[in-house]
Amino acid sequence: MCASNKSISSSIHKTSIGCIYVSLYVIFFKVKLTQYNDPIYGFITIPTPFIGKLINHPYVQRLRRIKQMGLSFLVFTATEHTRFQHALGAMHLATKAVASLRKQGIQINDSEAEALYAALLLHDIGHGPFSHALEHALLPDTAHEKISLALMHDMNREFDGKLHLTIKMFTNNYSRGFFNQLISSQIDLDRLDYLKRDSFYSGVTDGNINSERLISMMTVKDDNLVFFTKAIHSIEKFLLARRMMYWSVYLHKTSFVAEELLIRFLKRFDYLKKTTKISLGTNALADLTNKKKTKLVDKIHQFTQLDDNDIWVTLKSASNGKDTILSSLANMILNRDLLKIQILNKPISKIKLESKQQFFMNKLGLSEKNINYFVFSGSLGIQGYNLDDRPIKLCSLDGELILFEDFSEIAHFPILARKDYKYFLAYPKQDRYFS
Repeated sequence: MCASNKSISSSIHKTSIGCIYVSLYVIFFKVKLTQYNDPIYGFITIPTPFIGKLINHPYVQRLRRIKQMGLSFLVFTATEHTRFQHALGAMHLATKAVASLRKQGIQINDSEAEALYAALLLHDIGHGPFSHALEHALLPDTAHEKISLALMHDMNREFDGKLHLTIKMFTNNYSRGFFNQLISSQIDLDRLDYLKRDSFYSGVTDGNINSERLISMMTVKDDNLVFFTKAIHSIEKFLLARRMMYWSVYLHKTSFVAEELLIRFLKRFDYLKKTTKISLGTNALADLTNKKKTKLVDKIHQFTQLDDNDIWVTLKSASNGKDTILSSLANMILNRDLLKIQILNKPISKIKLESKQQFFMNKLGLSEKNINYFVFSGSLGIQGYNLDDRPIKLCSLDGELILFEDFSEIAHFPILARKDYKYFLAYPKQDRYFS
């Protein structure tokens, strides 16, 4: 072989090797970009390129900076997981549900499947810092579902209408109602993920439900989501697990009172913004509390700039501030030196509350107006199963539909179905923050 041919052969060989390396590089990063390793489900595969685009959108990426369980980490130290993880998990369960229903012969086209995946991925983009803790504190009278819907409309314009079907499913305006039931109902994919995920991170095994079993037992009858009768015990366990998780974890008295303090901190912050020239926290929080911006669309835009970090920065900057009430509230949260909270089975009487407030007004030198920041009462509650909200239905082998409550053998079903309330009284344990 002549020298020139050897040179050409060598060049071709190097080019081939280079192409192989490039191909491996592309394959590696394609896998990296289309799969997430999740501690609950293992690898989560992103089902379509459009879902991948949605995941990379700032509204979704913001969820990485919002804790799923608010201030629960003050009690359950590993609950540092985020809304982003939950959104991916719920979307993943949607892929499992579609696969299971298709296997039964239920027709779901690719557009419907992708719209469902998007709905589960985006269902919580309206959550604010610390999730439910500040749901109405930053945007009063505006639930996170309403904000999520507004942001979906915004993204729909950005993606040239590709979220139109997702929005119809999310708002229950699509003809096939079972899609909305998978998104939001008494046993939906949202609840299936958060119970299992929160149970894992909190270490409270009560919530470790069998989500795969429940999904495999789902079917569709007259375009409504129902369950095979053999799912009865899994459904019972799910409902009981949710009730126990609320009382054991979500409404734990320590994290609950911490969140109440955080709400009062923001109320004080808002009051000082209106009455003084206080300068604390981040620009995003300052813009949101700017009373000159009264349109909801402006508020929602500012809302999307907020995450947990803005609240932490504000707490830290307020902890050494001149306002004693604001700094006391900040230090209580930052140092986990919280109020004492008594949980009772009957409402706190007005006389008992006023007596406790008067005692601490005298002890701490606080006015009647300001004592409500530190001594207060209220209620907390949960309803395990709502008989009036699209009740769960079972489908027998002959196609007959049966109400869950008529088929269940849970001895204490009436307790599960009633609104269960407890009452609390919160007040300071000591006075060193007020000296």
